[in-house]
Amino acid sequence: MGKYLILWEVDSTRVPVDAKERGTAWLAMVEMVKADMKKGFTKDWGTFPGELNGYAIDEGTEVQVMNALLPYVPYVKFEVRPVASLAQTEVAIKASMK
Repeated sequence: MGKYLILWEVDSTRVPVDAKERGTAWLAMVEMVKADMKKGFTKDWGTFPGELNGYAIDEGTEVQVMNALLPYVPYVKFEVRPVASLAQTEVAIKASMK
């Protein structure tokens, strides 16, 4: 199972102008994130204050990552990066020394 850094950005062209409508939509997405965290798939999630973007740390397979992100499309854009742990990095460094 892999670990992924997910950088996300809300598509500003899809954000409602009306504050109540916007808040309702964003709270629905917050509930979706909470559900992902409750399942144990999303380990950490946050926003960058004052911006329409943030990050998540997810663990799973590539298919699980794709399935988790698809419900947010087309309202949110994603950049997904696999992450190697400290232990994995150490193994790679030691292997390169042989």
